[in-house]
Formats: sequence, C-alpha cells, structure tokens
Amino acid sequence: MMKMRDAMRVVDQYRGGAFVIAAHAARGGWADVSHNKELDLSMAGAMGKSSSLALGVALAKPGRKVILFNGDGALLMNLGTLVTEAQQAPPNLCHIVLENGLYATTGGQPIPGKDRVDFAGMARSAGYRRVFRFDDLEEFASKASEIFTQPGLTFLCLRVEPEIETRPINQRPNRPKPPFQTYRALKERL
Repeated sequence: MMKMRDAMRVVDQYRGGAFVIAAHAARGGWADVSHNKELDLSMAGAMGKSSSLALGVALAKPGRKVILFNGDGALLMNLGTLVTEAQQAPPNLCHIVLENGLYATTGGQPIPGKDRVDFAGMARSAGYRRVFRFDDLEEFASKASEIFTQPGLTFLCLRVEPEIETRPINQRPNRPKPPFQTYRALKERL
C-alpha cells in the first residue's frame, strides 16, 4: 500500500495541463501537492457524482485531459458510471480510484465488500481497455509516464493507506466551498 499524497505527487508530475477533479477524501491531499491549482476543482457534498461530472467535462473539452481522483466508497455509490464512461470512451479521461477500503470522509466505516471488491476488474467488465492497478509506489512511478502520456480512456486503481477525517466539515482546513461557488468556478475555468 502507498500513501495517498505520495501517489498524488506522481500524478502531479505527469498531469501537464490536465484539469483535475478531486473528490471528497482526495481534496485535501491534492490541494497539498498540486502545482497547477487554477486547473483543479474540489468536489464535496455529492458523494458518488464526481465521476459523472468528470465524464461531462471530458466530453465538453475533448482537447484537455481530465483526471478524476475518486474514492472507492464514492465509486460504489455510482457504479453505473463505469459503464457510461466506457460507452462514451472519451480518450482524455483518466479515472483514478483511491482504494482504501473505507468511507474516510464520514469517519472510517468500511465499504461494503472491503477486501473482496475488484474495482479494476469491474472497469474491465464495463468496457475499459486501459486498466491499471498498483499497490506499490515505486511500481506505479515507473509506469506513470506511459500511463499518462498515452491517449485513451484510462482507469487506474491505487491501493492507498486509509486517512480518516474525524473533524466536522466546518473545521477542516480544505473546507469545500458551497456548491454554487464550486460550479461557478468550474464554468470560469472551462
């Protein structure tokens, strides 16, 4: 297993001008490592729906790479998005699942099927052709250049150590903006 921020640093190295959507538990980590914050969007308050937003952005902006950091619990809440993404197959979308086996933002409850669910297998079954899964940071870092420079709809599952958020949302350092401000900011960036 790897630390989430270490894995994110690898992604940041190869993101180029990609638009990055960081959902829920990924928000704080990505805010700490991103070097291109004007192309970042933090998602909160719509657990499970960031994948649908990322797909919409990828389809609306086919000339810009879109990277989504999604949690395993959030993906479980909207598994149908894998089929929809594979059907649409935008070549500029990279869906990254940070697999920690927990609902980290709601206190650390285990996700259903923890240690049995195969997210990479689900993506393959849904129709993804480029599917990768990593437990080891060095292995991920050694393949990252190839993963992020090749076109094509990509699903990437990264096994990360759990980081459980226990503070109330209004006391968190990377507190999300109200949704209307978030979407206004997204519209301005696109």
